[in-house]
Amino acid sequence: MQASYLVAALYHFTRFADFQAFRAPLFACCEENGVRGTLLLAHEGINGTIAGSHESIANVLAFIRARPEFAGLEHKESHASKMPFNRLKVRLKKEIVTMGVENIDPLKTVGTYVDPKDWNDLISDPDTIVIDTRNDYETAIGIFRGAVDPHTKTFREFPRWVEENRGLHNKPKIAMYCTGGIRCEKATAYMKAQGFEEVYHLKGGILKYLEDVPETESLWDGACFVFDERVSVTHGLKEGEHELCHACRHPVTPEDKRSADYEEGVSCPHCAETYSDADRARFRERQHQIALAKARGERHLGA
Repeated sequence: MQASYLVAALYHFTRFADFQAFRAPLFACCEENGVRGTLLLAHEGINGTIAGSHESIANVLAFIRARPEFAGLEHKESHASKMPFNRLKVRLKKEIVTMGVENIDPLKTVGTYVDPKDWNDLISDPDTIVIDTRNDYETAIGIFRGAVDPHTKTFREFPRWVEENRGLHNKPKIAMYCTGGIRCEKATAYMKAQGFEEVYHLKGGILKYLEDVPETESLWDGACFVFDERVSVTHGLKEGEHELCHACRHPVTPEDKRSADYEEGVSCPHCAETYSDADRARFRERQHQIALAKARGERHLGA
């Protein structure tokens, strides 16, 4: 049975001076087409993931590309068996991916793109160090074989990690990757600005790799975290088995759910010792409201 919803992940760096004025018409276009998800607008471009019918996604993408700034916009497609977003958000931001470092401009300097078909050769080269630019809750469920995991909580921590771990970069080639490619635009630009010369990144990110590279040839272990209700995808961009802990937002496995520390909507093995009794009482009430909404055939926004 074919999945019901098309999911489009997109980003595009450009000079976009009047990004604030684009918010209302973009929101209206998405709303008219029944599209949900999150889109970020900033002076440096657009970033986000949206979902809807094939026709509605095509309409929204055509609307975005009608802007001269976004004529070259590329996107990646996957599918979901149910609508993976609760609502539509179009937000104005300082950056479309937040690194928090001034004067890092991927339109001026960026690493060398590597197609998924060539990625295995690069990361298997003993002269290459492979760095995952994602956060710890993402790397916890999947990572490229042999990659260095910075264990960052947010992307803002990545520059400091580089400064504190320069000894790791004693190989001539640095290969970097992320979910869809956007974080590596900033990360490789930062590395180039720090004086590293041979810097590469996976074009289209993990999502494109999982789509293009057969599982029998893959050097990817685990699942890829995605920022929607699917939680994770695997080879061929099939929906994974992970669910989201609504207390700490960490992905949980079927094994995690069998733990004594797991209570739906309240705690999981990753956060059982983190919250107070008052927090857990609040989470239980939220979960109760979610259950009541489900019984009425409605979808609670806290779900």
